[in-house]
Amino acid sequence: MISICISGLALHAAADGVQRIERIDVEGHYDNRIGTSDAASAGVIGPQLIEDRPLLRAGEVLEYIPGMVVTQHSGAGKANQYFLRGFNLDHGTDFATTIAGMPVNMRTHAHGQGWTDLNFMIPELVSRIDYFKGPYYASLGDFATAGAANIHYFERVKQGVAELIVGSDRYGRALLLDSAKVGSGDLLYAVEIGRSNGPWDKPDDYRKYNGVLRYTQATAEGKWNLTAMGYSGRWNSTDQIPRRAVEDGRIGRFGLVDPTDGGRSHRYSLSADYQTRFAGGVLQTTAYAIRSDLDLYSNFTYFLDRPEDGDQFNQEEKRRLNGWNGSWTHIDDFSGKRMQHTLGWDLRQDRLGPVALHDSVARQRTATTREDRVRETSLALYFENQTQWSDWLRTLAGVRGDRYQFKVDSNLAENSGSR
Repeated sequence: MISICISGLALHAAADGVQRIERIDVEGHYDNRIGTSDAASAGVIGPQLIEDRPLLRAGEVLEYIPGMVVTQHSGAGKANQYFLRGFNLDHGTDFATTIAGMPVNMRTHAHGQGWTDLNFMIPELVSRIDYFKGPYYASLGDFATAGAANIHYFERVKQGVAELIVGSDRYGRALLLDSAKVGSGDLLYAVEIGRSNGPWDKPDDYRKYNGVLRYTQATAEGKWNLTAMGYSGRWNSTDQIPRRAVEDGRIGRFGLVDPTDGGRSHRYSLSADYQTRFAGGVLQTTAYAIRSDLDLYSNFTYFLDRPEDGDQFNQEEKRRLNGWNGSWTHIDDFSGKRMQHTLGWDLRQDRLGPVALHDSVARQRTATTREDRVRETSLALYFENQTQWSDWLRTLAGVRGDRYQFKVDSNLAENSGSR
């Protein structure tokens, strides 16, 4: 990262009464100067900012992006709620996020389109965040209506970390992170265990287990790496409560109506990344396989529809996601002007079996509203040109095409079909 440095002078009086000048340097955390970004709405965040600012939850890493707000509801294990420049992005519907070259947003999700659960991310591993705001980039496709963030992981660390944190409300976090030379490459490993209850009358009881293993090796013209990740989380939900129930004393401010709401989720992935010089440019490509599961139990209407047992429902999905993306970038000189061409592709297939909605009582399913098996495949091709015409004028032009195929087999005939 190239830091922006603002230098100044400070006067202070020494013991002998003589004023001496002391130099003060202030370094910025954002690399978004003219010539390094497409616009003021794009930039790069370095690891120093992530190290300097405390985090309560992993998803708050995205709050380093100017204008982004990250909140949480219905339990710590649920995907965050995101807001950008006044847009409510729900759980990620309009903001595309990748980690180590793999997409985080989930299509045709059981709870919400674009579901972006960042609980599997370990903030100490983040080496850089490239952020983009606005729908101006041909390289960013599905979900990038309001913007996008590409989160990169370290390939090695200068020194290892062994950390144990204990806080109030039974908050605890243990982290072990280090890297070592193995053969002619570098092996990076990290293990994280977390626990928190929060102030709720029924403890949140969020338990998370994270692991990352990454091997990187340089080649004559570039490098390649293999990355394996695993995450498991369980929690109780802290849903909204009726104001009238608090005002008349039936429950407290941190109370609840349905004590059995909550969920569990798992995510496992394996990815391979390769970079090399090719045909006068740089070729970068990533192939990945992801397996994720979710069981979410919610009750937003309490006893409206089922006065005896309550209105709890269960959103379930089991997903296999495979993909391959990449780009080739070439830099030209056009009449003394720097011109960069990028040609890229993105192939992805999601297989859900099932994605379902059930009625439930105390996390026990009692009926099935619908249950589908889905196969969704997409292929995208794009081309971008960036030209620096002067110190103050830069253009970004691009074209992109996306092709989708959908196949749904449902327990309800009217919901089945292909397109």
